[in-house]
Order: sequence, then C-alpha cells, then structure tokens
Amino acid sequence: MEGRATAARKMSAGNLVQRRREVGSLLRRLNKPPVASIQSPDGDIMDCVHISEQPAFDHPLLKNHTIQMCPSYNPKGMQHHSNITPHLITQTWHQNGKCPKDTIPIRRTKEEHVLRASSVWRFGTKMRRSIPLVNPINDTNTPNILRGHQYAAASARYDKCYGSKGTFNMWKPAIARANDFSLTQLWITAGSYNGNNLNTIEVGWQVYPNLYGDSNTRLFIYWTRDAYQTTGCYNLLCSGFIQTRNQITIGGSISPTSTYGGTQYDIDILVWKDRAGGNWWLQVGGYNVGYWPSYIFSDLAHSASTIMWGGEIFSPDVGQTSTHMGSGHFPNEGFGKASHIKNIQVVNSSNCLNPPRDVGLITEQNNYYNVQSGNYGDWGTYIYYGGPGNNPNCP
Repeated sequence: MEGRATAARKMSAGNLVQRRREVGSLLRRLNKPPVASIQSPDGDIMDCVHISEQPAFDHPLLKNHTIQMCPSYNPKGMQHHSNITPHLITQTWHQNGKCPKDTIPIRRTKEEHVLRASSVWRFGTKMRRSIPLVNPINDTNTPNILRGHQYAAASARYDKCYGSKGTFNMWKPAIARANDFSLTQLWITAGSYNGNNLNTIEVGWQVYPNLYGDSNTRLFIYWTRDAYQTTGCYNLLCSGFIQTRNQITIGGSISPTSTYGGTQYDIDILVWKDRAGGNWWLQVGGYNVGYWPSYIFSDLAHSASTIMWGGEIFSPDVGQTSTHMGSGHFPNEGFGKASHIKNIQVVNSSNCLNPPRDVGLITEQNNYYNVQSGNYGDWGTYIYYGGPGNNPNCP
C-alpha cells in the first residue's frame, strides 16, 4: 500500500513538472519581447510589443502578411445622436503611461493565469457549443442549459451581411464562483455546428476571474473557424487578430462602469468587413483597433449570416448559480437599472448601417435572465437584458 502511495506521489510530481514545462513553452510563445512595459494599477503588466512582432504573425497564413494600418472604407450612416450625455470610459493602465508609436499593448500572461486552466492547451479558449442556438424565446428544452451556458440575447438572420454596430452599457456583474463568467457581446457568425464549420467573431466586455485572476470588467474578443474545436481564442492568446492601435489593450480592464440608479457608462463597438481588402475590422469607442484577416476564416471569408447581441453567463452549476448577467437586474426595470444595448445596426452589402430586421429573442430560463427589445427615437433598435440568476433574495 505504501509503495503504491509513493508511486502515485512520484507520478503526480512528474505530471506537475511536465505541466510547468508546457506552461513555460506557452509563455515564451505568448509574451513577445517588449520595447517597454507598463505596470497597471490593477496588477496587470502591459508589454508594448513592436507591431510586427505580435502573436498574430505566428499564424502560418500570416507569415508574409502586410499590415493594413487602417480600413479602406468605413460603413456609411455611423452617426447617431442622443440626448443622454456620454461618459468617457478609459482603460486602467492608461493611468501609468502609454505605449510608443509602432507598438501595441499586450497584457502579459503569467504562469498563474495558465495554471488555472483545465489544461495548458485549453488556456484562453471556449468550450464547444459556446454560442446560443437560435431557439424560440423561453424554450427551456434547449441543451445550452445542460452545457452550462445561459443567454439573454437578440438575433437577426440574413442571406448575407457584413458587420454590426451597437452601444453597449458597461457594468461589473457579481460572479458567484471563480470559474463562472458573465459577458455582454455581439456575435457575427456563419457556418454551423453540424458541419463543424461554425465561424464566429465575438466582441464585448466580460468578468471572468478564472481567466484573468480578478473580477474587473474587461474588453475582450474571440474568434473561431471550426465551431470552437481547434481554432481561435480570447484576445491575443493565439495567432489570428492583427492589432494596429497602441492605445487599447484587448483583455485590459475598463473603467468606470455603471452604477444602479446612478451614472451610466456606454461604449460603442463596431465590426465590419472592409470592402477593399475583405478583412474584418474592429472599432471600439471610435478607435480602429485592428482586424481579423479574411483568410483565417472559411465561411466568414465571404459574409456573415447571423448577428446576435446580448448577455451570456457560464457556470458548471448553471441552474443554481447566482452569477449576475448585465446589471444583475431584469429588463423591466429600465434605464439606469437594467443593462442595455442600443443603436443596434447591421452593415449591408452596400456598406451601409441599417436597423436589424426580424429581430428574435433568445432566453432559456426567464426567471433567471431575460431580454426585451424595442425601437425608440435616438436609441434606435435596442434591448434590455440580464438578471440575478438563481438568487433567493430576488423576487
């Protein structure tokens, strides 16, 4: 018996050594040599990496890629007017400096970040089926619940579309446990799970302690071309997205966030397919941040077929979690209390932004999380969404 215990300890120690070797190899690949580094007040380290040395160029299809520094065309009809004064949102690291010209800020990945993942190779990736099935509202038979995900979102389907824009209300939702997450995002998709060719571009904000090591609200991106099987990742944790802006850290904390019944903070997010080069550009808060080259995708190399906007939570115990979505309050509470996405628009084949058509709603347990849509004045098409989860203190 004692011999077996000793053998088990040796095997465990050997596995730990092997895992640390794998972690070290990953960190050397992700953390490119910086020109300068900035210590953020929230504990992050931002490495200012030369634009030509960023992780994107580890991708075999991008070895000889020429960086496109700005889009050829912006979508038409981007202006919107609101009688609600916008409040400036910044990233926390800006308090301590900025990255030089011709560099981009990359959040440094640390050993403890990777060790929280279920395995080294799964670090920074989503599980399969990490997108809502476009089911009728309140269809509690959807298998998403069994997979640990719940959604409160709106969707629109098209033969072909080329991007989307929205104004996203910023919050800091409460997370019940470290491996839960709560996010708000837009999804741009083509292909399907059935053919294992689901392509997605995803952008928004999230709170995800297991990935980031804290409960800060953070800007994030994601992509995949094979239904989350082997391609894609969060932020710049794999090759693919090419960043061009030195003022925004993807994966960096965003502040301030909205308060219940108080000051509201919003951020504009736009993703569109450049008519000339075909690349999918990302704009955040009016700044062009970078792009996904069209040829890292299959179906999205041409166009998108579904756009979605809304909230998602994940928990291993999704039917019981009290992790908040959005503000943690239900849509019927309205402005300043429920989280919203407004001025929702879709880019058409003429590169024009128009309101979405035939908007459907997706939710699974509306006594936990819910969504409502509407159209009103300078808000255009909008949704209120969110909820407290299975919180016994809420009616």
